[in-house]
Amino acid sequence: MLTHLSIRHFTIADHIELEFQPGMTVITGETGAGKSISLDALALTLGDRADSRTISHGAQRAEIVATFDLTQLPDAQEWLIDHDMEQDNDCLLRRIITREGRSRAYINGQPCTLQELKALGEMLIDIHSQHEHQSLLQRDCQRRYLDAYCNANDLALEVKKACTQWQNCTNRLRSLQANDEEKNARLQLLSYQAQELDSLALAENELAKLEEEHKILSHAEQTIQDSQLAMNFLSNADSGSAIENLNQASRLLSNIAQQNDRLSEISQLIISAQIQTEEASRELQYHIDNFEADPQRLTEVETRLNAIYQIARKHRIKAEELPGFYQQLKEELSELQSGDEQIEILQQQQEELAKQYDLLAKRLSNKREKGSSKLKKAVTKQLSKLGMENCRFEIHLPQKETAAPSLNGLESVDFLISTNPGQPAQALNKIASGGELSRISLAIQVITAQTSSTPTLIFDEVDVGIGGGTAEVVGNLLRLLGNKNQVICVTHQAQVAAKGHHHVRVSKQIDKDKTLVEAENLLESNKIDEIARMLGGLEITERTMAHAREMLETTD
Repeated sequence: MLTHLSIRHFTIADHIELEFQPGMTVITGETGAGKSISLDALALTLGDRADSRTISHGAQRAEIVATFDLTQLPDAQEWLIDHDMEQDNDCLLRRIITREGRSRAYINGQPCTLQELKALGEMLIDIHSQHEHQSLLQRDCQRRYLDAYCNANDLALEVKKACTQWQNCTNRLRSLQANDEEKNARLQLLSYQAQELDSLALAENELAKLEEEHKILSHAEQTIQDSQLAMNFLSNADSGSAIENLNQASRLLSNIAQQNDRLSEISQLIISAQIQTEEASRELQYHIDNFEADPQRLTEVETRLNAIYQIARKHRIKAEELPGFYQQLKEELSELQSGDEQIEILQQQQEELAKQYDLLAKRLSNKREKGSSKLKKAVTKQLSKLGMENCRFEIHLPQKETAAPSLNGLESVDFLISTNPGQPAQALNKIASGGELSRISLAIQVITAQTSSTPTLIFDEVDVGIGGGTAEVVGNLLRLLGNKNQVICVTHQAQVAAKGHHHVRVSKQIDKDKTLVEAENLLESNKIDEIARMLGGLEITERTMAHAREMLETTD
């Protein structure tokens, strides 16, 4: 659910802060006041294309932050966990647009791509507007609506999994059934590569051990020289060694430490340092006595490393990846060598998987067939209430042309509409106007609200071209939808606005020759004034106020 929206320097909105609650929120304002600015800004946080021209005049960048509560959205929470972006039950989507034309996006403070923003946004909000990118125009969305209405989401997921298993098996089978010439050439190449790696006989962790040994051997002379010099500093008396100096300091302090407790503590510290220095001197001497430069061994190590590096370069991989590459080679070689047996096994698996898929897909088709008949009748009836009496809603389920398993089942799902008697039903984007499309969306959403997984629904001016009783019906439907989902609606109609659980008013202000838009959440007392403004003309009378009050009281 959307809980907060912050907008800075976007078009003529210098700074807007809006709080959103569950239920139906209406956004109203005079014509041209900028009612859709907040929705346009919100769309940017959901992955819409950015344009530097939307930055307020005089500002260097626009910034929009949308906050969501994911308590009731396990799918979105799982998505965030999978992408290492989780943050309790809250989710912050942030979008920044710079004057230079650059755009940056963030999810819970972490940079993200627009594709990631869109993927997550689809789980959070469904925007129903007059724009052609509306989700209802997409076939995938239409299929999801029908499957949700049919209570077939789990079955559709099983069909997709069965298809994926069949495709994986088929791909492996096709690889094994390649023509003999290609198969033999591949077999020869793999045999040569495997034999080469067999000869290399790279042991486990050998590369790391060789590199460490090479580092030690290649610096042998410097190691001995520096160790001897350190030894001289520690114990060579002729150079005023550390041990001799500590001995002298210890003897001097031991004579006077008995008269001074503080000096006694210092004396003990020096004695401790003396013991540790002598121990270090013995260990260093042992290292010098047992360390030898071994040019022959260095040559052997370098030869072995060169052989490993050369084969790795040959296969265009890192040296440390050779063991995994070798294992992969052996598995593919084994599969090719036992090709006939593997082909027979895979053919049987393919047949079994195809049968499993067919059973599941037919069950899904039956559910879709029964559900589509009920859904089209319910939507057509709802459209009649929305002032589209002559509208006929159809759902076609054309069979896929290919007999091969498909991820989405045996058929496609097409929503069609006929807006006039005698007119054949056609695709929504070919025949429905913007206002009609919004009302069709509203009708479908109301019908499928009990199964909808999208928590926030936005309707941008769904009341275009309607009024009177039809507008009141739209308002009632939106409020009904708001009882389950969070609904945000931009409206011109007082009949729709009166049905809102919450009310946001947008207005324009002129400040020092600068036009700014402001938005505020209205209290109950302010709602009456706004509804009266929408009902009245140039003059708001007491009768208009009474009518507005009555509309709100009737809704409550």
